[in-house]
Amino acid sequence: MRDVLPTLADHWRRGEPVGLTTVVATTGSAPRQPGASSIRLADGRVLGSVSGGCVEGAVYELAGEVMASGTPSSERYGIADDEAFAVGLTCGGILDVFCESVNQETWPGLGDLADAVAARRPIAVATVTAGAHGQVGSHLTVTADDVIGTLGGPNLDRAVAQDARGLLDLGESSTLRYGSAGERTGDGVAVFVNSFAPPPRMIVFGAIDYAAAVAAAGAALGYHVTVCDARSVFATRDRFPAAHEIVVDWPHRYLRAENAAGRIDSRTAICVLTHDPKFDVPALQAAFETPDGVYIGAMGSRRTHDDRLRRLRQEGVTDADLARLHSPIGLDLGGQTPAETAVSIVAEIISARRGGSGVNLNRLADHIHPDAVR
Repeated sequence: MRDVLPTLADHWRRGEPVGLTTVVATTGSAPRQPGASSIRLADGRVLGSVSGGCVEGAVYELAGEVMASGTPSSERYGIADDEAFAVGLTCGGILDVFCESVNQETWPGLGDLADAVAARRPIAVATVTAGAHGQVGSHLTVTADDVIGTLGGPNLDRAVAQDARGLLDLGESSTLRYGSAGERTGDGVAVFVNSFAPPPRMIVFGAIDYAAAVAAAGAALGYHVTVCDARSVFATRDRFPAAHEIVVDWPHRYLRAENAAGRIDSRTAICVLTHDPKFDVPALQAAFETPDGVYIGAMGSRRTHDDRLRRLRQEGVTDADLARLHSPIGLDLGGQTPAETAVSIVAEIISARRGGSGVNLNRLADHIHPDAVR
């Protein structure tokens, strides 16, 4: 929902109803993951996507019906019938969606949700998608220390808030089921928890042309991108228009300060593109102090890489630390330009984060979307 939330909130504030359709569960190979949303505006325009194209027409009609009736609705889209005109997913998966008419009466707390997401504050919203009459469509907004709204009872609210905080810590969205007393069960009330964790960070060290391309690619992938270099003449807004932050500081000093402040987590990607020992060796030493799971990559030729490893070992860096290092950075795509190199770098980051193999899909016999299968 993150991509359509600003427009949704804008129409909500103007008192205009919006049809919101959200993916709440997937089975098998599905094109979008839970939390993906599309909205139908009062004038008929549509933004966002729940399927990448397969069932968008049917979802558009569903949103129109829900807006007209005011009654939320759930729908399941399965495998398409190639011999008929049935709506379905050609990829062979199953997609469960929940459609609701959103306005200030049906969702009073939407404005607070939009403000928190815009400010990059962790927040989750729980929505009843199946349950007793009058319960479906109710919302509970959950932060680290507050709960706003109700799903119908204090026991359920407490149970959902606890689970929502767990999902928020993981940055995941999921449908959960509870009994009447709030116990987790296979029956009773179905609640979709949509987590809005702050965007993952990408920190790029080295104000060079390759860094500008990597910053643009990272921003396009949804990372909050910081470019850091100790040389103010190079670290400028004109050279890095896609970066969210430009910092003039020594890389190792900046990284240690960010890590000490708790602003580095396992979703962070650190790209050391300086390939200058006086910058990259101290920066990498600081990077190895960050939490497990942080992506750490460094640019340079094989010769530069070997020299860098020698220098790092002289500084006391262990083999366990070096095992975290992706160097030379990126996948072998044959790229030569800064933009092509940036693609190879972010491709490796995606592979490391998602557990991909990096090989051609036509060489795989397994599912294209293994997370959905699991």
